[in-house]
Amino acid sequence: MNMTEETIRPAGLAAIDREMARQHADALASYEAARPMAARAAASLKKTGRLLLLGMGGSHAVNRAVEPLYRALGIDAVALPLSEQLGQPLPIAGRTIFVTSQSGESAEVLRWFDETGGTEDTFGLTLEGSSFLARTAPSLIGSGGTELAFAATRSLTVTFALHLAILAALGEDAAAALAALAAPEDHDITAALAALENVATVVTSGRRLQGVAEALALGLTELSRRPCFSLEGGQLRHGPMEMLGPEIGLVLFRGLDETAGLVTVMATSAVETGAPVILFDASGQAPVAGAVTIRFAPATGLAAIFAMLPVAQRLMIAFADARVEDAGTPVRSTKITRSE
Repeated sequence: MNMTEETIRPAGLAAIDREMARQHADALASYEAARPMAARAAASLKKTGRLLLLGMGGSHAVNRAVEPLYRALGIDAVALPLSEQLGQPLPIAGRTIFVTSQSGESAEVLRWFDETGGTEDTFGLTLEGSSFLARTAPSLIGSGGTELAFAATRSLTVTFALHLAILAALGEDAAAALAALAAPEDHDITAALAALENVATVVTSGRRLQGVAEALALGLTELSRRPCFSLEGGQLRHGPMEMLGPEIGLVLFRGLDETAGLVTVMATSAVETGAPVILFDASGQAPVAGAVTIRFAPATGLAAIFAMLPVAQRLMIAFADARVEDAGTPVRSTKITRSE
């Protein structure tokens, strides 16, 4: 193989590279632009005290990641896949509802509004200002337009920035999260990638950062076409530890929060199984012997998410690129899922 052949990037991954290159700038712009609508969403939350977060795919992973952040502010927040809400709905009266769809056109979004008519406390979060969702509900619009690449990268970061605007309107200090976007930490993923070289698949897990783990597992599955999945730390402990061994990679997320110790114990247990363990670590605690630790400045909440996510995305892309010839080009799906 000559050098030119070696350096040709699959078109799908090149498209993801372009999205990722501008995700920080777009996220910062989104935060500023969304502030007026974020104030309206925050006012609704202060009135209802209850939040239902609805979305599919990457949007649901974002919802899972921010669920604990709203709960920490005393809001009764629940994230459900929109498909589940359509089939076995939670009552929507008296709740603020955030419907998230980066395209604003997903089949489930259209059907949910068709069947419920929406409510006066329903807000959209989307990247597409001319979409069905943005036309139908008061919406926070992410900057930079629709994400064109297949696996969600920029759309996740931008949607997190929309939530940051809402959380700031609720009184959260956004400074650390904004700093993480303004000055991204750069980390070498070579050792982590090498540790995963011979695994058949990857499992991701976290405690308070479980939503980020779920976002990574989704992207790994989409790009590598391996059944990579995510289990919340306690759930991983209750039986599925049986799968761990040299052929199963485990990626863990540890932040500066009260669940960090539980992630540490899981990392230690997993290392003992012979499984390659990668630890994305913003806890400020000591590294775990035997794990490949990618260390970030101590952070929690969205500051930790903004720091870790782009590095995790790079690992996800490199993992897929090593296994799939045309990584990033879907063969069984489309970017906007218009069928249920």
